[in-house]
Amino acid sequence: MNLLIIDDNAGMRRLIRVIVGDLADTVYECEDGAQALGTYLQHRPDWVLMDIKMAGLDGIAASHQITLADPAAKIVVVTDYDDERLRAAARKAGACAYVIKDRLLDLRPILSGQAR
Repeated sequence: MNLLIIDDNAGMRRLIRVIVGDLADTVYECEDGAQALGTYLQHRPDWVLMDIKMAGLDGIAASHQITLADPAAKIVVVTDYDDERLRAAARKAGACAYVIKDRLLDLRPILSGQAR
């Protein structure tokens, strides 16, 4: 499996890579939503792990761009914000899951197909 991690915080990208990296053959990274679509189209990862709050283009808008380009894209929002309005916006933008950063271990069953 190939992953794309999109987060403006390099430390958070490293942490996510440590937690789920063993599930992936290849992990790609980018640091903002503006790079997300181009990186997605270049690599066509199996999963996208998308932060919401980023300078410039936020993760909701970037998720929408990706799912417009590829309706089959699998996007998991990975954020600090446990907010129902953001969850609804993420779903509307095409995200299939929403994980709070203090529960990063919840990513493993999602990516391995074992989520309930």
